[in-house]
Amino acid sequence: MMLREPATYERRLLMRQHSFGILEKLWQIPWLFVLMLCGVAAVGYVALYSAGGGTPDAYASKHALRFGFGLVIMLSLSLVDIRVIARFAWLGYGLGVALLVLVLVHGNIGKGAQRWIDIGPVQLQPSELMKIMLVLGLAAWFHRASWERVGNPLFLIPPALAILVPVALILKQPNLGTALITGMIGATMFWAAGVRWWKFAIGAAGVGFGAPIAYERLHDYQRARITTFLDPESDPLGAGYNIIQSKIALGSGGMWGKGFLQGTQGHLNFLPEKQTDFIFTMIAEEFGLVGALGTLGLLALVIIFAMLTALRCRHQFGRLLALGLGMNFFLYVFVNVAMVTGSIPVGGVPLPLISHGGSAMLTVMMGFGLLGSAYVHRDAEFAAARE
Repeated sequence: MMLREPATYERRLLMRQHSFGILEKLWQIPWLFVLMLCGVAAVGYVALYSAGGGTPDAYASKHALRFGFGLVIMLSLSLVDIRVIARFAWLGYGLGVALLVLVLVHGNIGKGAQRWIDIGPVQLQPSELMKIMLVLGLAAWFHRASWERVGNPLFLIPPALAILVPVALILKQPNLGTALITGMIGATMFWAAGVRWWKFAIGAAGVGFGAPIAYERLHDYQRARITTFLDPESDPLGAGYNIIQSKIALGSGGMWGKGFLQGTQGHLNFLPEKQTDFIFTMIAEEFGLVGALGTLGLLALVIIFAMLTALRCRHQFGRLLALGLGMNFFLYVFVNVAMVTGSIPVGGVPLPLISHGGSAMLTVMMGFGLLGSAYVHRDAEFAAARE
């Protein structure tokens, strides 16, 4: 008498053979991960409620609306077959590059930079979207490549150009921080695909030799950020003001914080950009070290889920996609927290799902939708590797 196979095995076998129904996919969606994202967004709502002076009208209500819309996008993308996403990955990359070109021609100028375009009622920052599209494109390029082919330097020229083109366009805006993050995401994808370490050594040497030349070509405000990072007290009322006030707010929170709506640096307007770049500082001032570590813990769980998804995927495309999206989210968090604590020069990088802002919220949620698709279709079968 034959024993019946477990239901979970039947679902995975069904997934490997062909696409399965909507209800089955809904069952496979990682709802615990969705709950984690809701928790991070809730932290953002509370912080933005405080940043708005104790009212949701300034920032918090828009934040909740954007997250709700982003959640719909995420769940919808999670249901799309990962093989369909792989098929159109380079089309998405081309769209991202086209939007970067468009922003240089017809973009809105704000704070000395040309980074945004208006698409109907929505103001979009294409550089944020480009990071997701770059991950898609590189995952599609490497997912069927054999170990021998990855070792061929000629095979690496197209994906290297795929990284350099958006990095150059983002630098033209100018947006040095996002350009560096985009380059690091691309380097991570190369490493995950199995590119040999000595090629990274050559690239790092090239960056080292080119750094002095690049520094001379930086804008005055960008060089001022580096100088201020090294010595904030050299211009306490000018370039060093932001980081000095941020450190004061971080230290004044102590272990347990001053209490909700009781932060003096934020509510007395000493803390600049408290609703965007320096939102983490507001959390630390009002909820102390405990609140700051709790927030970082939630963010860390999101990153860990992305890494576990990469390990769980049976196909290279899903592994590379999950790893690239996880690295994108990690760099958001790392750069923002390091920036407000004075560990790196100040740059305009928001804290994902917490800071006020539409482009970062929607693109991050789009990335999580792709991550969800990789998880739901983790047992999908792709064509054999190219020799």
